[in-house]
Amino acid sequence: MTAGADARFMALALSLGRRGMGRVWPNPAVGCVIVQGDRIVGRGWTADGGRPHAEVCALAQSGTAARGATAYVTLEPCSHHGQTPPCAEALIAAKVARVVVACGDPDLRVSGRGISMLRAAGITVETGVLEAQARTDHAGFLLRITHGRPMLTLKLAASLDGRIATATGESQWITGPLARRAVHMMRARHDAVLIGGGTARADDPSLTARGLGIDRQPVRIVASRRLDLPEDGQLARTARDIPLWLCHGAEAAGRVPDWQARGAVCIECAVEGRQLDMADVLAQLGARGLTRVFCEGGGGLAASLLQGGLVDDLVMFSAGLAIGAEGTPSLAALGLDRLAEAPRFQLADLEQVGADVLTRWIAQR
Repeated sequence: MTAGADARFMALALSLGRRGMGRVWPNPAVGCVIVQGDRIVGRGWTADGGRPHAEVCALAQSGTAARGATAYVTLEPCSHHGQTPPCAEALIAAKVARVVVACGDPDLRVSGRGISMLRAAGITVETGVLEAQARTDHAGFLLRITHGRPMLTLKLAASLDGRIATATGESQWITGPLARRAVHMMRARHDAVLIGGGTARADDPSLTARGLGIDRQPVRIVASRRLDLPEDGQLARTARDIPLWLCHGAEAAGRVPDWQARGAVCIECAVEGRQLDMADVLAQLGARGLTRVFCEGGGGLAASLLQGGLVDDLVMFSAGLAIGAEGTPSLAALGLDRLAEAPRFQLADLEQVGADVLTRWIAQR
């Protein structure tokens, strides 16, 4: 197989893996393609809830045609017995001749062992094909394994002068319908949607991905130190139907039983000053298996995440209107004295979405 063919089939495996984003945590969203000669005989991606794994799905589709074939996998096949047998063993049992892996798995139960198991069985293994793309796709899983926290995407939507509401609090709608639809698609591709308590009180949001025909909603998370949230709002009313996690400080202990009775999961987190320690919040979310979190503000929460160096991707929708200095800024104060202290991001993408402009930025660390 040529290098060009390897890249082409791995690109397909990556595109398949992305179908599982937001649906497979705590597992990674892996894609797998099995090729016999130049013919695709099996395709698979991690199923909802994290199993079966991509390799198992692709092998089931290929059947006996996998014998002597090449398998393209976006992450090193697992080598340990968990809730399912190792995928490396499944590839060996299917008698594939060659496995092409995009990137390794840093999980100590796997790291290098899956590849070693395949090679010990006489299978040729190639690594590093489209590795950069694979690491981007698996960033949330990799961060959870190596740093104990999920990847965090911060979404901001503001006027040309960086305002999210007028002086009277009017904010619906600054961006247009196509931008709002794009946000719903982003929610669906993440494990969870995160907001602060101020946003929950001001907007009474549902935080669901709507208009897409999906049957699996992201976890809704509210960071509220005191748990002083509307008890008759949309989040409270739907907590038994759609997961609702509430991150709070110790001082909110008296409110916890009421929220638990409504169906919410309450997570006590460390407090730093008068705010929740967002590094601890993300560590607690990572410990519960989340790999990709989509934060929709407000300004105080966004500023805390930026100050803590916890924002990995920043998605910015800019609308073609000006509100003025009396409006509400998209970010609370960051307490910066020098430009050198400002969080820096590198432009990754720019596109027009209806009447608005979408830019995507990656953190520079």
